[in-house]
Amino acid sequence: MLPLITLEEHYVSREAGSAHFTAFPPELITKLKSLGEERIKDLDDGGVSTQVISHGPFEGSLDMCRRANNELAEAISKNPTRLAGFAVELGFVGALVDNHLENGRFYDDEHFWPVFEASQELDVPIYLHPNFASDTMLEHYKGNYDENRAETGLHILRLYCSGLFDRYPKLKIIIGHMGELLPFQLERIVRASRMCGRERGLREVWKSNIWITTSGTFALAPLACLLQTTTIDHVLYSVDYPFSTNEMGNQFIDEIQGSKLMSEKELEMFTYRNAEKLLKIKAATEVEVAEVEY
Repeated sequence: MLPLITLEEHYVSREAGSAHFTAFPPELITKLKSLGEERIKDLDDGGVSTQVISHGPFEGSLDMCRRANNELAEAISKNPTRLAGFAVELGFVGALVDNHLENGRFYDDEHFWPVFEASQELDVPIYLHPNFASDTMLEHYKGNYDENRAETGLHILRLYCSGLFDRYPKLKIIIGHMGELLPFQLERIVRASRMCGRERGLREVWKSNIWITTSGTFALAPLACLLQTTTIDHVLYSVDYPFSTNEMGNQFIDEIQGSKLMSEKELEMFTYRNAEKLLKIKAATEVEVAEVEY
């Protein structure tokens, strides 16, 4: 069995939980809050070697963020080969940030660029994650449907047009869900992006600065599109636990193997080697998995 590293996997801190999650079923809340036995068992059941965890959509004070980080760091210290984290301190392997602030501000605003500067200097990636629409944004989404929508793909284009990748050419950004619809429209977007007048073309930025995970999307058709628009070394496996199950992800791995969309070497890159290189971590070995005590 191939080692599996997953990158878009969530928890909710007991210290700094988010009101956004109160609408979810109790069993999902339990899994989000678990950083111990239940989570490790779910990793084992889904064949996941190492899970990189990040907090769900959340905006709080600096003190609350630190307490959430501390809680995650403590959990990682108890299972250091099985768990890793995205945050801003305490030896984490990068950061996962929501697509915008609760007041609707996006990160093309240069007010936020010191964070990207620090990311480039530290050579760690930032994972750009969808967020619930803010109150100030709801008018844009109102209609005869659920209004909780996010536009992570559009945010990537905002960052490109703002000149962020000209300023920080070695910046590493991760997006999930097979590329947030961008691969399907990439050729047209690349042509249109020339009007932004940036030094570096969007295709170059896509190839050099953007990594994409499959989180929560377990279908061969979008994967085939992604592989035709993105080099295999920038494509990574993920599950989106607990909103998707590790078992669903494992079944998808089997589908990929049967489809021959990837060679054996490419499948290794996809499932764990790309993540090891990007995050400077190692997938837990079979021995390390077997040694975990519940």
